[in-house]
Amino acid sequence: MSTRPETIEFLLDQLGHAPIFRTKAMFGEYALYRDEKVIAFICDDELLIKPTPEGRAWLEGFGPVEESEAYPGSKMYYLISGDRWEDRDWLEELTRVTADALPAPKPKKPRAPKR
Repeated sequence: MSTRPETIEFLLDQLGHAPIFRTKAMFGEYALYRDEKVIAFICDDELLIKPTPEGRAWLEGFGPVEESEAYPGSKMYYLISGDRWEDRDWLEELTRVTADALPAPKPKKPRAPKR
């Protein structure tokens, strides 16, 4: 099963701030970007946040942290339940904490000129 377009639309609507959030189709699913950093994946209509110590500490303030693989054999991500998607402020703060903890993306190398 893959992620439905309505799921992506709903998530972006909940996050608001169009300039700082975007998604990109990758590997049949989606990556969620905040300020050009990949902070999460949306796989099979589930939100999987990249793990960071800061994100874990923040999430633990709300109860046990649930983890899941994006696909069999992948590393573990923080699984955010659908009911949490309804709380815009909570979701926005989680994405901010995660993005702030992640390093800036490496600059892309320019393409070699064609010969």
